[in-house]
Amino acid sequence: MHEGSITQAMLNLALKHAERHHATRIVRINLAIGEVSGIVDIHVQLYFDFLSKGTIAEGAHLSFRTVPATGRCRNCGREFELQGLACDWVCPVCGGTQVQIIGGNRLYLESIEVE
Repeated sequence: MHEGSITQAMLNLALKHAERHHATRIVRINLAIGEVSGIVDIHVQLYFDFLSKGTIAEGAHLSFRTVPATGRCRNCGREFELQGLACDWVCPVCGGTQVQIIGGNRLYLESIEVE
């Protein structure tokens, strides 16, 4: 599972920013997970619970927001929300099937709440 390394990187980033602002505790971490990122929130939570032990992030609440998948038609350039399976992605304007994913394929640390 790739969630382990992703969670470690996210935790490191949160700790870096919290320490930069002299925080004594991270209370909440707000994450955005793309619909087609392949990242499973429960796996992130499990890794986070393990990796954060002994840090100022231990016990922090993880909040997940799902980012819809969006694409751009390679034929006409139209951007649109992707629905269903990749084999079903069709441009609503020109009917093109050559679609580039432009959103909803990443995990972002949106913000952290600290004490």
